[in-house]
Amino acid sequence: MSFKSLSLLASAVVAAFIMTACTTVAPEKRPPIVEKPAKVTAPIPPTGKSADIFQATKFSDLPGWEQDDVRETWPALMASCEVLIRKVEWKELCVHANKIDPTNLSAVRTFFETVFVPYRVVNADGIDTGLVTGYYEPLLRGARQRGGAYQTALYRTPDDLLTLDLSSVYPDVRNMRLRGRLLGKKVVPYFSRGDLEQSGALRGKELLWVDDPIEAFFLEVQGSGRVQLADSNETVRVAYADQNGHPYKSIGRYLVDKGEMTLDQASAQSIKAWFAAHPSRQQELLHANPSYVFFKEEKIIDPKKGPKGAMGVTLTPERSIAVDAQFIPLGAPVFLATTQPNSDVALRRLMFAQDTGGAIRNPVRADFFWGFGSEAGEKAGKMKQRGMMWVLLPKIMDVPIASR
Repeated sequence: MSFKSLSLLASAVVAAFIMTACTTVAPEKRPPIVEKPAKVTAPIPPTGKSADIFQATKFSDLPGWEQDDVRETWPALMASCEVLIRKVEWKELCVHANKIDPTNLSAVRTFFETVFVPYRVVNADGIDTGLVTGYYEPLLRGARQRGGAYQTALYRTPDDLLTLDLSSVYPDVRNMRLRGRLLGKKVVPYFSRGDLEQSGALRGKELLWVDDPIEAFFLEVQGSGRVQLADSNETVRVAYADQNGHPYKSIGRYLVDKGEMTLDQASAQSIKAWFAAHPSRQQELLHANPSYVFFKEEKIIDPKKGPKGAMGVTLTPERSIAVDAQFIPLGAPVFLATTQPNSDVALRRLMFAQDTGGAIRNPVRADFFWGFGSEAGEKAGKMKQRGMMWVLLPKIMDVPIASR
């Protein structure tokens, strides 16, 4: 096939898929970061889409910065550095981080203030506030074999699901989820949720069986979770493996548009209550979201740690967020100023952008990871707040070229 033909095919594929597709601690005296800190020069200027939505500012402009116990972010920073240390602008920063006493509040705060520059994030329309929601890692009841109450399957990635990477030709689709399947000699969009469930296309790809179809749906929304298995007396993690390429559509919004509830009422808890009260309309509501998530099983090495996010590193409860990676670089610290779920109580703390989500779109948009269990689920389900964001970008470190 000629390059021109390939280019035309790629254009058609892109078009088709786009169409479907806080504790407070008093400040201490701050010691130097290292004995001989590296010389710091100008901050790295944002480029591309970020150049229009980042506004350089000062740490003193971050509301609540001095009150946040930034020591709690250290596990998240170390997780980010597992990946970012391979990038030249992050390498020296991550090396310095390993020399900091993570129990020393003033040393940790000085570290952030010395190696980063804060940028206020604004949307394309110049508005600096956006939606902050929450997510968590739920616990489901299940079994390895179908039977009794366990009649709802969680599925592995199907063999015919294609992942299309056209970013080398079309940079604008770099952060888009392009999935499809072959139909003869054509690549067409993959099956929607309704098509998958009605056609039996996933038969034979069952991973585990759970006892509640509604909890299975919300597991997809969260992206990962744990399943307590009755037949093997173990608890395993089911992690995000892939997705069918269709855009996520909120079933809460669907209920609001149908007049079933108001926007203020549309929480995870109220949606589950609606499901229970309208059993005959469950399929209607589920199929309103054409997106479908596939899972893989993982062992739980440390129950205190969260699942891996889109960045490939372990999420830190209450210190990791999901962002729109088209604008916010994965791995970067983000200072978030919002309020507690369904409350006016301030929630201002340093987070790390380590995950993404189908519903997380726009520069000032965050999904707050609350952790594991029912308490985390209560908070996540009620969180629908307004918030502001400041992304912290590293300064250029003046170090010998040989050390890079």
